[in-house]
Amino acid sequence: MTAPFEIPGLVLAGGLSRRMGSNKAMVQLGDTPLISHVINRIARQVSDVTINAADGWAESFGLPLLRDTLSGHAGPLAGILAGMRHFQHREGAVSHFLTAPADSPFFPNDLVARLCEPLSDDAIVIAASSGQLHPVFALWPVALADDLEDWLKNDENRRIRAYLARHVTIGVAFPPLETAKGSLDPFFNINTPDELALARSYLEKLEQ
Repeated sequence: MTAPFEIPGLVLAGGLSRRMGSNKAMVQLGDTPLISHVINRIARQVSDVTINAADGWAESFGLPLLRDTLSGHAGPLAGILAGMRHFQHREGAVSHFLTAPADSPFFPNDLVARLCEPLSDDAIVIAASSGQLHPVFALWPVALADDLEDWLKNDENRRIRAYLARHVTIGVAFPPLETAKGSLDPFFNINTPDELALARSYLEKLEQ
């Protein structure tokens, strides 16, 4: 079994942020940009962190920047493919890597350790909560790179759940996060100004 500290992490930050109206990774949450919360939380759980983003804005965080290998905006699967190629070819054997989106700041501190428990060579291990899978929080086998690249050659193949249906997947359930404001899905993601306001209120309760 792969140990958690051997797993590299990839923050998916290549979205268009249409519903936010500006780059949501850089909106302010507390004292820092939203993506900083994700980086800080993921960095404690993985061997190293890389950011998948289309533009140079991410360079200010001092982490490796990985751009999509596909042109256009093919969604999270394009970022995952870029991660597969990146970790497949770098020095040192890596069987899987973790993905986490730049817009979900409250994911569990034991995410990687829990996902590693059922890990096997060919499985995609996915976080779940309240009966729902969260495919962007997953351990992805780098061995699927060729398969995913072939899949994405068809412009109709952009849905991440359709791709998952073709492979062995394992879900790992996580409980709600309890705060003074009530229960919060640990994989709550921020897409709109209203959701950002809600996240700010939860952050204040978590820090009290």
